[in-house]
Amino acid sequence: MDASHDPATADQLAALLRWYGEMGVDAVVDETPHDRFAAPPPPPAVLVAPSAVPGAPVAARVATVGDSRPTRSSPAPDGRGRPPLPGFVPAATPRPLDAAALSTDAAVLSAREAAARAGSLDELRAALERFEGCGLKNTASRLVFADGDPTATVMLVGEAPGGDEDRSGVPFVGKAGQLLDRMLAAIGLERAHVYVANVVPWRPPGNRTPSPQEVAVCLPFISRQIALAAPSILVPLGGSATQALLGTKEGMLRARGKWADYAGEGRTIPALPMLHPAYLLRQPAHKKLAWRDLKALQRALADSAAPSRPLG
Repeated sequence: MDASHDPATADQLAALLRWYGEMGVDAVVDETPHDRFAAPPPPPAVLVAPSAVPGAPVAARVATVGDSRPTRSSPAPDGRGRPPLPGFVPAATPRPLDAAALSTDAAVLSAREAAARAGSLDELRAALERFEGCGLKNTASRLVFADGDPTATVMLVGEAPGGDEDRSGVPFVGKAGQLLDRMLAAIGLERAHVYVANVVPWRPPGNRTPSPQEVAVCLPFISRQIALAAPSILVPLGGSATQALLGTKEGMLRARGKWADYAGEGRTIPALPMLHPAYLLRQPAHKKLAWRDLKALQRALADSAAPSRPLG
C-alpha cells in the first residue's frame, strides 16, 4: 500500500492544527464556506392591497412573495385555519441593521451617538454589545471590553484582541499579555492595579491589522471608555493604538518613549507610547527600548508628575 495513503498519526494531526493556528485559522464556523462580508439579499417584495391599484383586474391584485402564488381559488390559510381577506398578504419582516449596509460615515456617527449616551463603563459595554455598525462583530466570538481596575492611575490601550482574547473575552491573556504582565511587574505594577483595553474590541479575522475604517468606527467607544475611566496616565501600546489615540503619523520607533498629550473630553491626559508586547516577541532585541519606557513610566508614577490639566 502506498505510504501516502496511511492515516495520519496523532503527532501529525497536532502539528497540522498548530500550523492552522499560526496561519490564523483557529475556529470552525461552518462546514460550508460563506462570504460573511457580502451584502445581504434584498427583502422579498411587499404585496399590494387591491385598493392600492385602482381599476386592476382581480387576478392582478395578488402579488407573489418567494415561491408562493396564492390565488382566489386557493387562498393561503392564516394561523387560525381561515383564509385571509382577498388580496391580503403580510408585509415582509424588517431585517436588522447590517454593518455592510452602513457607510463608514454613518457607522461612525452611530458609534458617537451610542458612546455619548453611556454614563458609566457598564452602560458603555452594553452599548457595544448592542452596536451593529462594525462588521468585526459578525466574525468575532465575543466582545473583549477591558480588564483590571477601572479606577487605576494607568490605563493601557492596545490595538485589538487576538485568538486567546477572543475565546476568553479578556484583553492581553495570550503570550503578548503574559509578557505585558512581566513588564509591569518589573516596575512594581500588577495587572489588577492597571486598566487594560483595546482600540478595537472585536478580533479581526486571522489576527490581521484592523482597517482604518474599523478603527474609525470603534474610536468613539474607546474615547468614551478613557473618559469614563479617567486615568492619570495613558499608555498606547503599539503603532496602531498610538496613531488612533494621539493622531500622530510618526513611526512607532520614533514615537515610543516620548510623552504626548491625549486630548480627552474636557481634559488632557499625559500619554506615553510604548512598543506592543507582541512586537517585542518578534523583535526581542528591542526589549531594551521597552525597559527605558517602563522606567520613564515608573518615574512619572513615583514623582506624581502626570496630573490632569484642563483643556485650553
